[in-house]
Amino acid sequence: MRIEVWSDVICPFCYIGKRNFETALEKFSQKNNIELIWRCFQLDPDVVNNERLSTAEYLSRKKNMAPSQVAQLLANVSSMAQKAGLHFEMKKAIIANSFDAHRLSHLAAKYNKQTLLEELLFKAHFTDGKNIGEFETLISIAEEAGLNKNEAGNVMKSKTFAEEVLADINEAKDFNIRGVPFFVFDRKYAVSGAQAPEHFLETLEESFKEWENKD
Repeated sequence: MRIEVWSDVICPFCYIGKRNFETALEKFSQKNNIELIWRCFQLDPDVVNNERLSTAEYLSRKKNMAPSQVAQLLANVSSMAQKAGLHFEMKKAIIANSFDAHRLSHLAAKYNKQTLLEELLFKAHFTDGKNIGEFETLISIAEEAGLNKNEAGNVMKSKTFAEEVLADINEAKDFNIRGVPFFVFDRKYAVSGAQAPEHFLETLEESFKEWENKD
């Protein structure tokens, strides 16, 4: 059964949702019969990479939030991440335009390494404080995921997979997806947000049973 996840690698709730879903999947008896596909979504397509804004600076500017509000929000997000078994370094996280990271994800999908690449992109952004808008960083992450360095470099230097990224984004609009993460189970069931593992497991069991019993 296919599960598609609309996600953005600069979205903390997408990383938390990914980990909660994986926790549920580990408990699912039919986990080997699940195909996971990552779809592209951009929370802010207008981000300029060369600004090197921290997450706190970005939120203060974009949302017109006071420093105390930003600090509380980031602390709450870090606490949520910790409960999911993740370690966030929000003070180090650099806001970046995720479009090229999404193009790299499509390259990884060709070699069945998409989920691994997504994990490495999330970790680079939220834990290691790397700029995932820079080609050098993306090529290094691609190599860490087992992709060919030269092929990844050629993708970054071109517009390869740009149409595929835009197709994912447009499909999200067709589905009226306004926030991520957004999990779609066999194009019938949907789970929005970083839900608890129990909720993911319940949806897995229900959707798989229906999928299994198809005519």
